[in-house]
Amino acid sequence: MRLSLAPRRAFRQRSGQDRNLGAPGAGRDQAVSATETVTLVLGEDSPVPETAADVEDLVLRLRGHVNQLGTLMPSQEPALLRAQQLCSDGLPEGYLPSRVHLVKLAEATQELIAKIRLDDVGARRPARRLTRWKPQINVLRGAVFAVALTCLVWAASVPRT
Repeated sequence: MRLSLAPRRAFRQRSGQDRNLGAPGAGRDQAVSATETVTLVLGEDSPVPETAADVEDLVLRLRGHVNQLGTLMPSQEPALLRAQQLCSDGLPEGYLPSRVHLVKLAEATQELIAKIRLDDVGARRPARRLTRWKPQINVLRGAVFAVALTCLVWAASVPRT
C-alpha cells in the first residue's frame, strides 16, 4: 500500500480550515496542518510508510512543521528544544530505525501543538463583555404573527353594536 502524501483538499474544504485569516500571507493554520501530518504518522488507521522515501518525506514535513511552530512559542521552551534536537539528528539508516525516529519526531511535534493550543486558549480568552441579545428574524416573524393573531381573535370576540 503506497502512502499518499498529496494534500487532502476534500478535508480542508469540508472543515472550512483552508485559510488562516488571522495571519497575513499564511496559507493555512500551522497547528492544523501539523496535526494532519502527525495524524498521518501516529493515527490508528493511517497506513505504514512502505519505502525509505516515504519515511524521509514525512520526516521533512515534520521538520518544517517544527520550524513553523517554533516561531509561535518562546525559544527556551523544553518541548521546542526537544523537537529541534530530534530535527537536527540525522535520519538513521535502515527502515526500522528511521521509522522509530519518525514516530519520536511526530510525538514531539504533537507535544508542540498541544503546548501552542494550551497557550492560545489562555491568550485568546478576553474579558467577557456584555452583549445585547439580537433576536433572529424568525423569532421576530413569530412575534408579529402572534400579535396579529391575538388582535384578530380579540376583534372577532368583541360584540358588534
